[in-house]
Amino acid sequence: MFCYQCEQTAGGTGCTRAGVCGKNEDIASLQDTILIGLKGIAAYAYHARELGARDEEVDAFMHEALFTTLTNVDFDLNRHIEMALKVGAVNLKVMELLDKAHVERFGAPVPTKVSTGTKKGPGILVTGHDLLDLYELLRQTEGTGINVYTHGEMLPAHAYPELKKFPHLVGNYGSAWQNQKKEFEEFPGAILGTTNCVLIPKESYRERMFTCGIAGLPGVTHIKNRDFTPVIEKAKALPPLEEKAGGELTTGFHHTAILSIAGQVIDAVKAGKIRHFFLVGGCDGAKPGRNYYTEFVEKVPGDCVVLTLGCGKYRFNHLDLGDIGGIPRLIDIGQCNNAYSALQVALALAEAFNCSVNELPLSLVLSWFEQKAVAILLTLLHLGIQNIRIGPSLPAFLTPNVLKVLQENYNLKPITTPEQDLKDILG
Repeated sequence: MFCYQCEQTAGGTGCTRAGVCGKNEDIASLQDTILIGLKGIAAYAYHARELGARDEEVDAFMHEALFTTLTNVDFDLNRHIEMALKVGAVNLKVMELLDKAHVERFGAPVPTKVSTGTKKGPGILVTGHDLLDLYELLRQTEGTGINVYTHGEMLPAHAYPELKKFPHLVGNYGSAWQNQKKEFEEFPGAILGTTNCVLIPKESYRERMFTCGIAGLPGVTHIKNRDFTPVIEKAKALPPLEEKAGGELTTGFHHTAILSIAGQVIDAVKAGKIRHFFLVGGCDGAKPGRNYYTEFVEKVPGDCVVLTLGCGKYRFNHLDLGDIGGIPRLIDIGQCNNAYSALQVALALAEAFNCSVNELPLSLVLSWFEQKAVAILLTLLHLGIQNIRIGPSLPAFLTPNVLKVLQENYNLKPITTPEQDLKDILG
């Protein structure tokens, strides 16, 4: 590859760094961070646009930010830091846009118990994030005798009134995206993958898997224009699921639901009944060390409340943590984009207690993995949130110098052990 900056072969003699000649590693690191964050913004903007919501300022920023990552445009470190934080600001804007689009189309989510068992009859399992895809599938399967199940980040769909009204949306099957190959193999019905978080399928279920929208898999039938006839026909042709009892998961604590009991929460904090809030969630993965999040939540004292979102919740959302005076100790806010709801709750509490978010009895313990998790982290940094713990390891694209800046300015830190981190937080 030829490098136009030094007019040498990239990586060869005379080229300072392969592919990003003329830049130091810190610039390259920040450009990687910006690009990954932009991918997260693009995902949320895509969902919003499918629902008819669009923001010209967001589109214009995407052009500006992408332009700054060209190899011979900008070599100023501080400008790159500013641009990374601006990615966070725009991601907040696009999460708000998507939240409003979801609520306008499907209603404000309400706390809902969801069965993890199966019903007798044909079944379709839906994974991914796109609620409009799920809605159209539910509409087209009405009266067919087919039961529809959610998987992964689709779990919060059960909390939206316009989706809840379909009686054949019967439950949630399985857990997070990284367990697809095992769980999809065990699910005997048809499977639909929407948007991202789809894995290359095993041969054992490839012929009964489908994709739609932006998602695509080799050897898998792709649905166009949300005409789910092939999925429906496949579900009818497959052996029916058996009736199988399961447990229950609770989801749907949108900020409107939480803020409706804000007075009760504030009173509990002032009375000393709630000592601390923990936001434990994010993007899950298969990397060893993620059992930390299960152990952390299990060890959280009984006078503390755990908020969660994203597929990271599957590490512990099966736990029964009880309640504090009727306030659940485990509150599932929803999908990763519902980080917007979590922020609205934090800002409302800060206003109620006349303090900053950083002064609240609130700690963020996040699992990161993919693009949207990076965009959300940049949003938190844009808002000046301090003392965030992330894991199971720090992002590999952050150079020591960039990481040092984040640690000095925001006290960003890696997780250690559940016991040590709880001790450091609670004293």
